[in-house]
This record gives sequence, C-alpha cells and structure tokens, in this order.
Amino acid sequence: MRNNIFPNILIFEILGIIHFFNKGQKSKALEMEEEYKNNLICRFVLDGTGNKVGESVAIDKDLLIIKSKNTYLGVPLKHIEEDGKTIIVKGLIDRDNAEMMGEVWRNESSKEIKYDNTEEKDEY
Repeated sequence: MRNNIFPNILIFEILGIIHFFNKGQKSKALEMEEEYKNNLICRFVLDGTGNKVGESVAIDKDLLIIKSKNTYLGVPLKHIEEDGKTIIVKGLIDRDNAEMMGEVWRNESSKEIKYDNTEEKDEY
C-alpha cells in the first residue's frame, strides 16, 4: 500500500491560509468595535423624550457609563443610538438598575490612595 502524504499537506496549507485570513478579519472587526466604543465617550446623553440625562464618561464591557449630576449610570450599549453629536437612550431608563450598575463600575474603577505617615522622615 502506498502512503501518499501530499493531499494531507495540501489540506493543512489550505486550512492555514483560511485561518490567516479569518484572523485578519476578526482583528479588523475588533478594531472597528473599539473605535465605535471610543467615539461614544464625552458626549451628551439624552433620553427618548429629548431630556438631558448626563454625559458619557466610560465604557465598561457592554455598558455605557453616564455621569448624571452626582451619580453614575450604567446603560447597556444595546439600548443606545447615536444621533449626531449626542447619544440617545432608546426606551425608558430603569433609573434604580442604572444607578446600581454605575455604582458597581465606580467602585471597581476607582482606587483609594492611602498614605502611610508612620514612616520616619529623613532629616537634612
């Protein structure tokens, strides 16, 4: 029986080429998604009736973080749409849930800096 490895090599080469091109498409899609998300920051956010909700300050996974007066709101990206230079939240905002998600983001993203004053200072 004759062992013919040529078809196997050809299959591996074709699979490698397909993988190479798919990898390029995925990275391009990720770049486009990242650019889209970066363009959502520092914009005024309006609710469905045109009232100002606040200003977008960050994106955390699939949430748009909005600074609204003294609180942060977390709104899923699937509930927003761009309208020129502003962002509109589609539908009603569940304020309690949005505040809870915003508070979770604030607690995770801000770190308290503690200074240890117990160290001896060098005297000159």
